[in-house]
Amino acid sequence: MFALRHLRLQTRAKIHLPHIAATAKTTTMQAKHMPAEPAASVLIGMHTQARDYRRLLLLEEHMARWAHHQRTSTTLSSASSDEQSKPPVKSSLIQELTEATKPYIHLMRMDRPIGTYLLFWPCGWSIALSADAGCWPDFTMLGLFATGALIMRGAGCTINDLWDRDIDAKVERTRTRPLASGQITQFDAIVFLSAQLSLGLLVLVQLNWQSILLGASSLGLVITYPLMKRVTYWPQLVLGMCFNWGALLGWCATQGTVNLDACLPLYLSGVCWTIVYDTIYAHQDKLDDLQIGVKSTALRFGENTKAWLSGFTAAMLTGLSAAGYACDQTLPYYAAVGVVGAHLVQQIYSLNIDNPSDCAKKFISNHQVGLILFLGIVLGTLLKSEDTKNQRRSSTAAAATAYVPLPQSKPDVIS
Repeated sequence: MFALRHLRLQTRAKIHLPHIAATAKTTTMQAKHMPAEPAASVLIGMHTQARDYRRLLLLEEHMARWAHHQRTSTTLSSASSDEQSKPPVKSSLIQELTEATKPYIHLMRMDRPIGTYLLFWPCGWSIALSADAGCWPDFTMLGLFATGALIMRGAGCTINDLWDRDIDAKVERTRTRPLASGQITQFDAIVFLSAQLSLGLLVLVQLNWQSILLGASSLGLVITYPLMKRVTYWPQLVLGMCFNWGALLGWCATQGTVNLDACLPLYLSGVCWTIVYDTIYAHQDKLDDLQIGVKSTALRFGENTKAWLSGFTAAMLTGLSAAGYACDQTLPYYAAVGVVGAHLVQQIYSLNIDNPSDCAKKFISNHQVGLILFLGIVLGTLLKSEDTKNQRRSSTAAAATAYVPLPQSKPDVIS
């Protein structure tokens, strides 16, 4: 009601103000040209003008009050809208937690999952090779090993960054890492590493006791690998020994023992593969490594990198063929080995070791190598028949037990 009243007054003011102003102007003009009137008429005119002036003052006062009321209402409404537009406390808390966890996500390299894939594939190969003829691999084991690969790869990155925090700060590609840039303190990283290793142990104890012992024995390689670049030009060899431990562990987890006829050539093939892809990776940092004094196979091989990598590729393919033969693999497996070989040959001979972007691209493409071989193992195992497997076993047993006794002649007796 108050607002309607002021609105009416404002409307009347808009109607009367021009009229009054015009009347006042006309009166003033007439006063200039008209002769003087008697004093009584002048007093009446002055009284009328004073009344109009008071009316104008009242209208101005009402308009000022109405404008003040409008400003107050606008301020209150904007304040209430601001309060409604503010995010809830829960949303801001989630945002703060997300910002706090980002450095740890980067420390684990979860934003770069290629390392997890490369750690998992040897495990997947071994689990798939150990499956019975005509059967799928154990999906429960694949899930456990995939989880373990994610956790232990993150733990390995944390250990690596703890050792190399001073070196990483001097390398262009790694200076933004959480420890090197100061986003995480050394103490926080150690506490986080303890949590990672505890989760890794939780996954490991889901396996049989032989696998627990075998898995725990790889921890020494995980811890010492980052130091190898300070003492030898072959840190990639140590990394290969560490990253392909799953080729032994996967078979042990499903069978309770390690079949060296299959697992040893598979493990050595994986080591050769790691030397290939990590040498390509190391070429990204070779200039910084030279200045700092860090060693790698990229510096060891130099301009002969392609020849060296070709040799390791040939050794890898030989080992995979031997592992397939030991497991009675079928055509899909050997076809996959051929595709893997073609992929690596194309990768090596199109590599530009002086172009970091090309090196990174070739390194990441090795995820496809692992996937192709895994699919070949699965398809090859599905096509295996029990008859073929039994025939292979019987032929091996027959060869081992074949023995033809020679007739023994009686010695001549000299009388």
